[in-house]
Amino acid sequence: MKKLLALVLSVALALGVAPFAFAEGETFELALVTDIGTIDDKSFNQGAWEGLVQYAEENNLSHKYYQPLEKSTDAYLDQIELAVNAGAKVIVTPGFLFEEPIYIAQDMYPDVHFILLDGEPHNADYSEYRTNENVAAILYAEDQSGFLAGYAVVKGGYTNLGFMGGMAVPAVIRFGYGFLQGAEYAAKEMGIEEITVNYHYTGSFDATPEAQTLASGWYNDGVEVIFGCGGSVGNSVMAAAEAMENKWVVGVDKDQSVESETVITSATKGLAASVYQTLQQFYAGEFPGAQTTVKDASNEGVALPMETTKIEGFTQEDYDALYALLANGEITLLKDTDATSAAELPLEIVKVTVIE
Repeated sequence: MKKLLALVLSVALALGVAPFAFAEGETFELALVTDIGTIDDKSFNQGAWEGLVQYAEENNLSHKYYQPLEKSTDAYLDQIELAVNAGAKVIVTPGFLFEEPIYIAQDMYPDVHFILLDGEPHNADYSEYRTNENVAAILYAEDQSGFLAGYAVVKGGYTNLGFMGGMAVPAVIRFGYGFLQGAEYAAKEMGIEEITVNYHYTGSFDATPEAQTLASGWYNDGVEVIFGCGGSVGNSVMAAAEAMENKWVVGVDKDQSVESETVITSATKGLAASVYQTLQQFYAGEFPGAQTTVKDASNEGVALPMETTKIEGFTQEDYDALYALLANGEITLLKDTDATSAAELPLEIVKVTVIE
C-alpha cells in the first residue's frame, strides 16, 4: 500500500494534480470511484456523485471520490483499495468498465458493499458472471430513454438527424438504437416519408477537435439535431452547434440544458436517484445484494426532463402518453443484442448512414 501511495503521489506531483488528498487517519464512510471521465463531466460520473453527496449530506456522513490515473482494471482496483483503507463502507462505481474490477473486489473486500452502475460483475474473459451479496448491480433501459428523445425531435419537425456516440459499449448502443426506433415511431405516427440519420461512434468519451469537426461537417450538410451520446463527446457536439444558427443537440445521462443553449432535450437516466435509493436500502438493512436491478420507465428510471425540453410540437401530453406505453410494456424495442449494427435494424422510414 505504501508503494502504491508513493507512486500515485509522485505521478500526481509530476502532472501538477492531486487525485486525492486527505489527512493521515482521516476516514470516509461513502466513496465513489470515477471511470475514465471526471467528477464534473456533466454526465455519468457527476450524476452518480450527486446522488451520493445528497444522501451523505442529509445524513451527515463523510464522503469522498477517487479518480483513477488511467483506464485499467489495476488502476480501478488501486482506487478501490484506497477507498477501503480510508474506511469506506459503501463504494459506488459508475460504468461498465468496473465490471471486472468489481468481480475481483467483491471477493477481496467481503465486508465492503459496492453499487455498480451500468454493469454486472464478470471475469476477464466473460466466462463467468457473478454478483456477490455485497454487490448491487444496476442497469438502465437506455433504449427507452433514447426512444423518447428520438420520438420528441421528430415530433418537433426535425427530419435530418445525427447520432454521435462515444465508445460502442452496450449502454451507448442501446441509446442509439432507441433513438432510431423513436424517430421511426414518430415518423409513422405523423405520416413522414423519410428521416435521415448519420450514425457514428468516436471510440472514446472525450471531447476532441476531431469530434467537433465531424459534428460541424454534419451540421453544414444539413443535419439539424445531433444526439451527443458519450460523456464529453456531447461537449464537442455542443461546441459545433453553438458556432452555427438553428442547430441543436440532445444531451445524455442527465439534464444537460445548463451546458448549452443548443441542448433541446436530454435522454436521461436516474443516476442520482439510483445511488440515493440504494444507499437508503443499505442503511435500512435492505441492501439488494446479489441482484441486478433494471431501471426503466416502469420505475421511472429513464426520462426526458420536460421542464427544460424546448421542442415545439412536443407537449407534456405527448410525453406522458408515450411514457405510459413504455411503462406498461406496450412498446417493445430492439437492443444491442438484437443487431450488430444500426444499419441492421428493421427500419422503414429512418435511413441510417453508418460512418465508421
